[in-house]
Amino acid sequence: MKRDLNLWATLSLLTAAALTLLSLFLPWWAMKFYAPQYPEGLNIVVYPSRLAGDIEIVNGLNHYIGMAPFSEASFPELKVLPVVVVALALLMAAAGALRRRVLAWTTLGLFAVVGVGGLWDMARWLRKFGTELDPQAPIKLDPFVPPILGKNAIANFTTFSTFQVGALALLLAGALLVLALTLRDRPARAAARTAPAPEVSAA
Repeated sequence: MKRDLNLWATLSLLTAAALTLLSLFLPWWAMKFYAPQYPEGLNIVVYPSRLAGDIEIVNGLNHYIGMAPFSEASFPELKVLPVVVVALALLMAAAGALRRRVLAWTTLGLFAVVGVGGLWDMARWLRKFGTELDPQAPIKLDPFVPPILGKNAIANFTTFSTFQVGALALLLAGALLVLALTLRDRPARAAARTAPAPEVSAA
């Protein structure tokens, strides 16, 4: 089998696979809520397979503005996402072990599709929860869309949405995928530069 990725590319792919698997155990995204009655802040933390933080307290507060409660059962993606992450990590490892450029390109394409799809899905859920408010709620608010990243104000709460270390691990894994593909031809180019020029015999 022809191998068209060099050793450094292989190491990059295997490191990307390890980071992708590691991200399963790390938080990907979080939102923190501050208000006069909660100066220490309340957290919602999203892992690839679960939610953590002050979920019950936040749901109790959201009830007053008519927002639907959320839990792990609300997001079926949390059951599928770990499988997708493991599959991507296995593809990265296979591309590194087999040193196949086409497999690395395929993995990068799937990685990008999953990343863009994940961001779209997050935006969809934030829009759904912020705009589908119960009109019978005790506190009336105009529909709103919390940002994926950044600061927002909701009633007397200020929220901060941030990507967490798990998302950074995935971002680094993606960068290593790209790096692996840029490294694949370096030995061939270096050999071409150092090869002696062919002699031209006199006519």
